[in-house]
Amino acid sequence: MKTELLAPAGDLQKAKIALLYGADAVYIGGKQFSLRARASNFDVSMIKELVDYAHQIEKKVYVTMNMVFHDEDVEGLDQYLKALDQIGVDAIICSNMIVIEKAKELTNLEIHLSTQFSLTNSSLANYFFQEGVQRVVLSREASLEEIKEIQNKSKAELEVFIHGGMCVSYSGRCTLSNYTVLRDANRGGCAHTCRWLYNLYDHGRLISEDFDYQMSSKDLEATNYIKDLLDIGVASLKVEGRMKSIHYIATVINAYRMLIDDYHKSCLRPIEQYQLEIQKAENRLTSYGFFEGETSTEQQLYNARSEIPTKEFVALVKEYNEDKKELIIQQRNYFEPGDSLEILMPDKTIIQLKVREIFDEDNLKLDAARHPLQTIKLRCLIRVKKNSMVRKILV
Repeated sequence: MKTELLAPAGDLQKAKIALLYGADAVYIGGKQFSLRARASNFDVSMIKELVDYAHQIEKKVYVTMNMVFHDEDVEGLDQYLKALDQIGVDAIICSNMIVIEKAKELTNLEIHLSTQFSLTNSSLANYFFQEGVQRVVLSREASLEEIKEIQNKSKAELEVFIHGGMCVSYSGRCTLSNYTVLRDANRGGCAHTCRWLYNLYDHGRLISEDFDYQMSSKDLEATNYIKDLLDIGVASLKVEGRMKSIHYIATVINAYRMLIDDYHKSCLRPIEQYQLEIQKAENRLTSYGFFEGETSTEQQLYNARSEIPTKEFVALVKEYNEDKKELIIQQRNYFEPGDSLEILMPDKTIIQLKVREIFDEDNLKLDAARHPLQTIKLRCLIRVKKNSMVRKILV
């Protein structure tokens, strides 16, 4: 069985970008029952549009229903499940037995167990398999050796997180957000309180005079472990980030797609090459999470530190005018004549372009691209594909 690359998507554009840049499937949240309440999310008509699009290109769509249900949250569940089934959603991702039982009773939907259940052993994986769950999303706290053991003993498919945010608590068990701002992290309202900046005291004495203390974990980056996970035979490699930008999704998915494809073609490049691609979109420090077992302070962010991306996302390609050798782009960040740009295309091609002149839609020359979402034109002799990502090379 071919291992799947699974991408996050907070809205329709992000979903299509993820599939375009190499994801085999995307997972999305609906307006109901999802843990990312602040993402744009999908109503039923949008889910149908995405499912139709994905199935046309032989890819899949999973819908998350992984919030912790209270009595008032169950209202409308039956109708929602039936609607997802009728649309042709490929699977639901859930963490509550009421959803599992209702899905089995009312639909033919494939059922995946969410990481919110914090599953870390094969006995529980096999229990859920007997209950009708085809795939379990392992807890982020499982080590590589534990994943291998679970894979050997489990009848259910395994899905493993390989990239994105990590929880400072045990995944799915944090109540900091509830305590600080009355936003329930387990019902879609996490305020990321662990990433706030604090003063740190030791017996009443301030010990964080030179830095702002925070208690969050570094993001996960598992490029060094992809070969092992593919050798183990896990069903799906999952990227976190439904709140992330289209540039982040395109860049990260493209890098992991290249890594997985190179593995299957037996032509792996030095791992640093894939890591450098990912770093073009990252703005947080990363680590290997729990893959080596118990974590150390090196996997945590205690100081307010961050990395500056080596490339800055400045535009999305709308189209290329072959006759005029002209690139038509939607501007996102500032750039000006004289800047060097790098363009990442969906087919993994990367080209560089020196900006000579910039024009608006009325062909008026601009001294700079300074208005986000403005449509502008650049001279370009190389044909560039629609939805390519344009980055400024920072010196």
